[in-house]
Amino acid sequence: MKLSKYIDHTLLKPESTEAQVDQVIKEAKEHDFASVMINPYWVKHVHEQLVGTDVHTATVIGFPLGANTTDIKVAEAKKAMDDGADEIDMVLNIGELKGNNLDAVESDIVAVVNAGHAEKKIVKVIIETALLTDAEKVTAAKLVMKANADFVKTSTGFSTSGAKVADVKLLKETVGDAIGVKASGGIHSKEEAQAMIDAGATRLGTSASIKIING
Repeated sequence: MKLSKYIDHTLLKPESTEAQVDQVIKEAKEHDFASVMINPYWVKHVHEQLVGTDVHTATVIGFPLGANTTDIKVAEAKKAMDDGADEIDMVLNIGELKGNNLDAVESDIVAVVNAGHAEKKIVKVIIETALLTDAEKVTAAKLVMKANADFVKTSTGFSTSGAKVADVKLLKETVGDAIGVKASGGIHSKEEAQAMIDAGATRLGTSASIKIING
């Protein structure tokens, strides 16, 4: 698979303007990225401009803290899909994971996954590796797999650090080929992107997409 198709071309800064969103759409079309990843407000706008291309519209749910109620995450996901989202990247409940309330974490994920899969959409689950121990990362990845999500994703890019090669390896070892692994946050060069892929990432989230594919 060509490098561009690993990449979710990402613009999630709160201060992003319509002109900046349009630039990202233009770049995604030109370079044939996997998706344009934007905040829910922009989903309809992005989807309308990607009709007729094979670039997906992707958005984030419960972002960036994961601490919304499940009902709100599901409603947010359904609204995004109504607006044209093809892919949903949800943040799991980090506090409940760290508190070992695993039933609550799993049911939260399952609710969003079921909503997404009912519409035949891809659902990725952000576990925010920067805030977890290695044991918690493994537990989280197993919950994501058990909930039938399509990807486990490292990071929001809004916490203390982003994706690390060691974390991608650990997640890949945990989920095998059952689901995908998305590395996100802090990937700024072609070398860093390739290292993530070599470690087992099957999707990359980055705002440095152009720099990466141009080497």
